[in-house]
Amino acid sequence: MIENQIICDCNDICKSSILAEIFEKKLVTVEQVGKELNAGTGCGGCQVDIQDILNEINN
Repeated sequence: MIENQIICDCNDICKSSILAEIFEKKLVTVEQVGKELNAGTGCGGCQVDIQDILNEINN
């Protein structure tokens, strides 16, 4: 995934914003990302992509 790629279309949130929040706040779940950024809280279609980002970082 490209860093500035929009991950959450509903809330217009890009990968770099998600990454920054994950690193800054040490987020480990899709639910935590949603709480902090509202990513994945609209239609939910991007939750798999958010989980993939978390897996990249945490594995």
